[in-house]
Amino acid sequence: MNVSFDNKITEAFPNFIMIKVEADVENCETSEELWNELLAEGERIKSLYPMEMVNKRPGIMATRQAYKTLGKEPNRYRPSSEALCRRVVKGMELYRINALVDLINIISMRSGYSIGGFDLDKVEGDCITLGVGAHEEPFEAIGRGPLNIEFLPVYRDNVGGIGTPTSDNERTKISIDTKRLLMTINIYGEEMPCDECIEYTTQLITKHANARNIQISVHKTTE
Repeated sequence: MNVSFDNKITEAFPNFIMIKVEADVENCETSEELWNELLAEGERIKSLYPMEMVNKRPGIMATRQAYKTLGKEPNRYRPSSEALCRRVVKGMELYRINALVDLINIISMRSGYSIGGFDLDKVEGDCITLGVGAHEEPFEAIGRGPLNIEFLPVYRDNVGGIGTPTSDNERTKISIDTKRLLMTINIYGEEMPCDECIEYTTQLITKHANARNIQISVHKTTE
């Protein structure tokens, strides 16, 4: 899968980095071991960040600033990494979905980055492009219905939008039957070092989804 950046993105975010991960996987129900890892990460977040500090984490703060730069209100359309961390700090239960989705949530909480997770077999074409959401552009967000993606960063395939830092699209979402994984780790400002994030991601997808043929590439708007 190739990656390109719209001119609006390259001009607004000259230091943006995206880590792209592709792999053959065996998705499954979330094991007790993985679930306990997720709960432990939630407890770690609670111990480190009071509520008023969640959006001050470098990765989250930079994503929020990206929203503001494009004209989107981050308190109404929170980045997924922030929403996850706020949920655990409030003491609310996390959703138990499947192994791939839950391990992506662990990586997102640990790193501070919003991460797109897609079933690669549902992505149309051989390139995804990061651009900016248009007025009334259709987008069916996972579990929340139509989402107003105007002024949000959005990945598109040949059909339309597949993911934003707030939510991914129902059309390309990961299911228990997913065999080929595509992840986009979105770094508007560094928190977890890039190489550390890659290592941690590789470890989790290998351990919990038997990932094989892993292909990882780093894409920068400055290139």
